[in-house]
Amino acid sequence: MTVEREHDTDLVRVITADHREVERVFQELESGRGTPEHRRALVDHVIAELVRHSVAEEQFMYPAARKVLPDGDEVADHEIEEHAEAERVMKDLEALDPTDPRFDELLGELMREIRHHIEDEEEDLLPQLAARCSAEDLQELGRKVIAAKKVAPTRPHPGAPDRPPANLLLNPGTGLIDRLRDALSGRNR
Repeated sequence: MTVEREHDTDLVRVITADHREVERVFQELESGRGTPEHRRALVDHVIAELVRHSVAEEQFMYPAARKVLPDGDEVADHEIEEHAEAERVMKDLEALDPTDPRFDELLGELMREIRHHIEDEEEDLLPQLAARCSAEDLQELGRKVIAAKKVAPTRPHPGAPDRPPANLLLNPGTGLIDRLRDALSGRNR
């Protein structure tokens, strides 16, 4: 593996790259361009990305925070609660037609919550992890997050476990079912 390629798996870079992709989709949604069907497809895409990202963070980044940060339990619990709030909004948004007036209301709420969450992580959690974890640990965590996203669920499941070991055991099966549902419905093509 080349140095450049290894650098790409650094946890901080992996997480912030996901954040930039989500923000790009949010900006496209805020532009108001596109048909209702296109907006629905964008929302389905961003929901899938957010769910995969959250699942991977809950499996690997937050347990690392619990282990290495002096207030790690408090930080991880706060981040998980923010995920739960966003997941409830995503579940409601997923059920709405893009022409429903509540669609844009819930989408705005989701974008505010996620932007706040991203700001928290990038200004507080990620710098703390970068300062307290070795470069090797950050590389390993980044690789684990990338791998977890490949098998993670693609739809919100607000009642699903959000802490190891239960989430490590159940998420791959839920992810498989979600990807089958996505394929059958044509979602995220």
